[in-house]
Amino acid sequence: MATEVARWSGLIKRIRLVCRNCSEEYESRLLYACPKCLGALEVKYEVSGMSKSTFESRKRSIWRYFELLPIEDPSNVVDIGSGNTPLVKADRLGEELGIRELYIKNDTLNPTFSFKDRPASVAVSKAKEFRLVAVGCASTGNLASATAAHATKAGLPCYVFMPSDVERNKILQVTQYGAEVVLVNGTYDDVNRLAHVSCDLYDVGIVNVNLRPYYVEGSKTMMLEIVEQLGWRAPEHVIVPMASGALLCALHKGLKEIEELGMVKGSTRMSGAQPEGCSPIVDAFKKGLDYVIPVERPTTLVKSLAIGMPGDGAFALKTVRQSGGVCESVSDGEALYAASLLAKTEGIFAEPGGAITVAVLKKLLEDGKVDRSEEVVCCVTGAGFKATEHISQQDVRTKLISPKIEMLNTIFAR
Repeated sequence: MATEVARWSGLIKRIRLVCRNCSEEYESRLLYACPKCLGALEVKYEVSGMSKSTFESRKRSIWRYFELLPIEDPSNVVDIGSGNTPLVKADRLGEELGIRELYIKNDTLNPTFSFKDRPASVAVSKAKEFRLVAVGCASTGNLASATAAHATKAGLPCYVFMPSDVERNKILQVTQYGAEVVLVNGTYDDVNRLAHVSCDLYDVGIVNVNLRPYYVEGSKTMMLEIVEQLGWRAPEHVIVPMASGALLCALHKGLKEIEELGMVKGSTRMSGAQPEGCSPIVDAFKKGLDYVIPVERPTTLVKSLAIGMPGDGAFALKTVRQSGGVCESVSDGEALYAASLLAKTEGIFAEPGGAITVAVLKKLLEDGKVDRSEEVVCCVTGAGFKATEHISQQDVRTKLISPKIEMLNTIFAR
């Protein structure tokens, strides 16, 4: 990292916060809602002297895109190796689904095995830059482990709030990083309310609350990598899992930023995927609404996407429509089947919330909403071991034999 600090030190970069609603601007500070209208804030950048080669000469992690991330002093970067995940040309899966150009952005291979390492790395780095004494998050599981791992690396205490019914493996993973795990007997939205109160009462950076404008910037690096891995070309169509809707919006923001810098041309359709038991953004899309009606009690085993009141729902709707994409939901059974199909065709073991993009693609192809000659990237965001209690409900075939050579005939004989 010392080499990287020296290389970055001569760059000119200005960061500011801009309100999505009223466009009021603020200097970069610990602020997550516009004081004027209470609208959501997002980070804008002014940078100079950038080109594709600026990125290409650097270490392969999310921090190769330093100029487009909201950290001002590189010495505050907390890096455990997030990013640089493969873009897999999924020929066997594409043949199974009947589509010619299919790619999987495999974010199961991040350090804590989900895409959440990207925003967690940025948010914990910003907490360090703001000299906060502790960090935490509200999470359905994946963000909890990502935040805890990065907090450990930064030497900061970590407090994670999760619904008590999240997958047990996700709870177990978080505890191994030494975080304080707080299970709440309620929904994610109940958890989120407690997290909001925590950052108001205590000197703690809740990564997806008071650090949220900076936190979401990490997610867009997935799109920056996709574009670079395609040879600095915008993909035709990207399908993204939606919980709060923030990931979809962040990917689109990243694409627009490098378009404005003249590094890539072309438009990308952005489509969103949700489970039927918690699909408020999809429901709003299909009803033609520009606002989201919350789901009070999610009824899906796809816990990682079970956010009934999506904070970025309205922005996700706008992004999907402006890009010419669609929103679609699938049943839990379809998500489980997609996870199995992805594993059996491409060797990628994903949780249902990650593989749901494959399930939605299958449905969109069958409904004629995606052309079979279209180039599609499915973002697969979390590893399967995190949700084995659900995946194990499927038909698992094994054969038990005694340790005798002749028993091999029962396996290999035709």
